[in-house]
Amino acid sequence: MTPDDTSFDSLSAADIPRLVELNDAASPAVPITSETEMAALLDAAGFTLAARDGDTLIGFVIGMRPRADYSSENYRFFDSRSSDYLYVDRIVIDGSRRGSGIGRALYAAVFALARDEGMREVTCEVNLDPPNPESLAFHARLGFERVGEQETKGGSVTVALLAAEL
Repeated sequence: MTPDDTSFDSLSAADIPRLVELNDAASPAVPITSETEMAALLDAAGFTLAARDGDTLIGFVIGMRPRADYSSENYRFFDSRSSDYLYVDRIVIDGSRRGSGIGRALYAAVFALARDEGMREVTCEVNLDPPNPESLAFHARLGFERVGEQETKGGSVTVALLAAEL
């Protein structure tokens, strides 16, 4: 369960410095991102969710809906195979808060949004190389299954492409 003082809302441009801080602390699970890149990602996002402890951002989800103008190789994989999904581009939790239920709560909100919008599945990718076994195990516990694998970033990263049917 999440702590009682955790609240959930949407991300805004005011969150960008903290988003970059949390994001980059989670590297290599997610790519290092500048404030300019994060602002562009927020602009492209189909949905965002923030977890906050008081005023402090402690976790987030940034995702896309089908047919978005988004060039991610991983997003394009899912967009080419379906039109009834939500794609989680990244989920990041403050390192000191991992294991507290915040990630599970954020995903519960994504699943609820997908159901409300009549989607069939929630999709994402998790690194295989560089390895991220904790994230693979977390996603498996939430019902995600591997639907593909691909090399990205010129072969420097290999990902498991995952989907959880609703």
